Amino acid sequence: MDNLISHPKIKELIIDPKSTLIDGIKQMDNIRRKLLIAMKGNVFVGLLSIGDIQRAIIKNYSLSTLVSDIIRNDYIIANTDTSVEEIKKTMQLIRAEFMPVFSKKGELVNVYFWEDLFGEKVISPAKLFNLPVVIMAGGLGTRLKPLTNVLPKALIPLNEKTMIEEIMESFNKQGCKEFYISVNYKAELIEYYLRNQRIPYNFNFIKEEKPLGTAGSLYLLKEKIFNTFFVINCDIIINQDYYEILDFHKENNNDLTIVAALKHINIPYGTVETGDHGQLLDLKEKPEITFKINSGLYVMEPYIIDKIPVNQFYHITSLIDKLKKEGGRIGVFPVSEGSWKDIGEWSEYIKERFH
Repeated sequence: MDNLISHPKIKELIIDPKSTLIDGIKQMDNIRRKLLIAMKGNVFVGLLSIGDIQRAIIKNYSLSTLVSDIIRNDYIIANTDTSVEEIKKTMQLIRAEFMPVFSKKGELVNVYFWEDLFGEKVISPAKLFNLPVVIMAGGLGTRLKPLTNVLPKALIPLNEKTMIEEIMESFNKQGCKEFYISVNYKAELIEYYLRNQRIPYNFNFIKEEKPLGTAGSLYLLKEKIFNTFFVINCDIIINQDYYEILDFHKENNNDLTIVAALKHINIPYGTVETGDHGQLLDLKEKPEITFKINSGLYVMEPYIIDKIPVNQFYHITSLIDKLKKEGGRIGVFPVSEGSWKDIGEWSEYIKERFH
């Protein structure tokens, strides 16, 4: 058992139940997995999924909350009597990245990984849906100059495709087949490229005659979209099951849902907090602060479109402020920092392009 736990591929899956939620998120991001095994020494405590952490954050738990405080007791594991075929069927049913196997004494004796059993790393979504997706591709892409002097941001290469193709494919894997692409800068080039790619889903272009900000072009969708729909910037990649975001949106009767990425900022200095008369209240050495960052992915209800002014420059932050003042329900769905890639930033683009 000790030898198995010390094996690098297994050791990285183990988390101490006295670790914090932020520790769990970072560990998942570092190993690019969304499931961990909580063990107190050699004793199995439970499984910790990214969904467990997300639900805790939504319930306003602090990121300093201990893993042991949110561990569920309805986890599914295998024992030494479970056949490999049974394990495969269970993993397919619950879409598990891996399945730990324990002896009757509670010892970890094996771990079956999805990629080893099924020959692929990516697990297909369990639930599909077909809703419209609006891709905002009208920006100048100033952060990616000089590349965007030649190509619009949507057509910047990423792996063997362009950014916009990666986004459409990620939604298509969830069942989405209807795309609306908001274009302005180098619009003709985007249209020409996509129309010649034989892309197997429907896409329509909505063209801004002038720059309309991050939400202004949505007014062009009046009388075109009648269902709940997604809006996404053309320079971000979100590694998340979109159905879980949609389910959160519907379950909470939200008018609009913002997907927020947790962003960790390390302050390289000691910080002080003072009170009355300049007296020291607290001193922290090189603290880390975590913010929820607007990722650029949203879920909206169709009546939101009626709130967009006609042919005016209008940012999505103005729309959100308007909804909030009107008493609308605005939800925030959290994803980990590692699940959000802002490819419109040079450093992130280089990291993703050549990883």
